[in-house]
Amino acid sequence: MTTTPPAAPREGLDGFLENLRADALSGFLVSLIALPLCLGIASASGFPPIMGVLTAVVGGVVATFFRGSSMTIKGPAAGLIVIVAGAVEELGRGNDDLGWKLALGAVVVAGALQVLFGALKVARLADFFPLSAVHGMLAAIGLVIISKQTHAILGAAPSTLKVLEHGHPHARAMEPLELLAQLPTSAAHASLPILLVGLVSLLVVFGMPKIPHPLVKRIPPALVVLVLGIVLGFALQLGDPALADRRPLVNPGVFTLGLRADFSAATGELRGVFVKYVVLFLLIGSLESVLTGKAIDLLDPWKRKANLSQDLVGVGVANVVAGLLGGMPMIAEVARSSANVANGGRSRFANFFHGLFLLLFVVLGAAILEHVPVAALAAMLVAVGFRLASPSTFFHAYETGKEQLFVFVSTIVVTLASDLLIGVGVGIVLEFVVNLTRGMSIADAFRPDATVEAGETQSVVKLRGTLTFSNWLPLQTLLTAQPATKDLVIDVSEVTMIDHTVMQNLVHFEDEFESDGQKFVRVGFEDMVATAHEPTAARVRASAA
Repeated sequence: MTTTPPAAPREGLDGFLENLRADALSGFLVSLIALPLCLGIASASGFPPIMGVLTAVVGGVVATFFRGSSMTIKGPAAGLIVIVAGAVEELGRGNDDLGWKLALGAVVVAGALQVLFGALKVARLADFFPLSAVHGMLAAIGLVIISKQTHAILGAAPSTLKVLEHGHPHARAMEPLELLAQLPTSAAHASLPILLVGLVSLLVVFGMPKIPHPLVKRIPPALVVLVLGIVLGFALQLGDPALADRRPLVNPGVFTLGLRADFSAATGELRGVFVKYVVLFLLIGSLESVLTGKAIDLLDPWKRKANLSQDLVGVGVANVVAGLLGGMPMIAEVARSSANVANGGRSRFANFFHGLFLLLFVVLGAAILEHVPVAALAAMLVAVGFRLASPSTFFHAYETGKEQLFVFVSTIVVTLASDLLIGVGVGIVLEFVVNLTRGMSIADAFRPDATVEAGETQSVVKLRGTLTFSNWLPLQTLLTAQPATKDLVIDVSEVTMIDHTVMQNLVHFEDEFESDGQKFVRVGFEDMVATAHEPTAARVRASAA
């Protein structure tokens, strides 16, 4: 006996009224999580902290009205900290206020290009990237966040984290490996009051999720850190002028509306740097948004499928608006989106209410934000960085195959030693080389050898050769083109190798296909040998193993 799935919440004015209570409550709860994170992300990125909140406000009140995703929450993300901070540093050349405004120009241009990408329906290009390279990129971002925010927990003066190079008039921010090497020095000169706030905040953010009590589970750790940090800040007198050089308290800035973006770097001597960050904001921001949209679709109780291209248009428009006003680049953020699902959000208006409540918070309580300790925000970001680069991510890479661990770690190392674009590029090249060593031919490297046999009740897609990340997009197009009213049979009896990315993508495709009520049948997989323990590890034909 099959159960009929519940009817999806309605759209339009009727849907808004029908879902008002649930969406408003979820939006309020998500805004409690978002407020301290937005402040911390902006501060760590070299932006005035209040601009992180402005970004989420724009993400709520602008992106909501583009009918892309029903459940995702738009706002600044820790995954972009490294890129945004790099833009402020390189474009400003030591002048953070100038760097912020020049970075805004890059945010606006990247947002406009995102709108174009969405209109051209290229969101699916996110599926081109090999998963180990993507996970390596995220883990590298996590390590960079940890390397920088640990100094803030120790109370290191910002001036000690800059390097003056011979022949350069401006001090530059330390690179990730330099920040790691500087940790013993910062620890030796730590400020005890600031460190105490940081350690208590770390205890809360890592300890609260381990407490099984249902009431505790409903309280956002970020909110507890924010309130407790303010109380400790007063008790430990973090406003003491003797600590001023360590900047222990947040300077949130003023929440005002005005055009702040500066586009002069686009035509000056910094044109190359400007273009680099436009590309990074566009590619990494779009990739993270699309991946979040796909992940939240799987959590949606009504199994609605987001129009990811339309969602990208909404994010792009919101980025243009936020960038013009002084805000950061935003994405569909996975942790807050997951919280929206868990809190019972029903429609895209939960995102709207999340932005509306944040606006009310900063308008009514701006004076309170001046007493938030930097160490408390840093502790929250360290927790985010740890989730991105936890030991479990390395173990998972190993479980999917030693070659995937090699690609994963190589992407991390190159990213830490250079930058994100080079790191991801190296990860893609290494995955391509791994597939070549496993028998991938250049002939089907970018287009799979496939034929379709259409029957009355099913479509049979017969595949041959090798299936890899580089030919997944045309294969995905072929699979998606099959009638949703028929069962779909994937026959890989003549396939010699399937890489990890395709195996994982097939799992997601199967989940989406069967959510429409049809069967997804695999043929020939039983004769292939997994190269590692993980179910989505690469497979090779037994005769070729």
